[in-house]
Amino acid sequence: MAGAMLEVRGADVFYGASQILFGVDLAVEKGQTMALLGRNGAGKSTTFKAIAGLAPPRRGRVILSGETVSGRPPYRIARAGIGYVPEDRQVFPEHTVEDNLLVGAKRGPRGEAHWTLARVYEVLPLLAGLRTRMAGRLSGGEQQMLTIARTLMGNPDILLLDEPSEGLAPLVVQAIGALIRTLRGMGVTILLAEQNMHFCLAIATHATVVDKGEVVYRGTIPELRANAAVTQRYLAV
Repeated sequence: MAGAMLEVRGADVFYGASQILFGVDLAVEKGQTMALLGRNGAGKSTTFKAIAGLAPPRRGRVILSGETVSGRPPYRIARAGIGYVPEDRQVFPEHTVEDNLLVGAKRGPRGEAHWTLARVYEVLPLLAGLRTRMAGRLSGGEQQMLTIARTLMGNPDILLLDEPSEGLAPLVVQAIGALIRTLRGMGVTILLAEQNMHFCLAIATHATVVDKGEVVYRGTIPELRANAAVTQRYLAV
């Protein structure tokens, strides 16, 4: 894991007395699009919450660019460079698209300002045409685009996308996939949690599979494609 941008080392996470994650190890290198795959309830969202500080590990560490960030409050972890897009597309419904974007605007951990309104509208022209619309009146796919863009406005080092295709129509899922491929091409580092293996096979570079709160597989996407035993045991519906 030497040189990884983001590392999770031996993370045990509990909700009350119930243990959800068991010694989870994860590493994402700069520029990778890592898919965190597993069935519903496997521990993907809890892993994201552990990274973001919303469910801090009881044991283990989260390390960003060589610096331990676990134990910090979530707002400080965000300032350190972790951009978290939750699975439930939390927009400010009574504010415009542009206001939602401006709410998320901040410089990166080293003063970066790569993502501005102009750049967001260039990469996501759909949002430019909706800039004055109330976010609560957007479709589910438009809200997903907005939450991703709002997180990018914070100039994070790594983007955490939790179930970005969930509940969306196939054409919208294709559009989300195209956006993620565009971001990957721009060098954005992405950790993507998904149940939809086929969606991830088309956009990710690497995969980590979790089952019952434990990591059961790591490899490249071509390696995962070739491993029928893993896909059938842990990812088949």
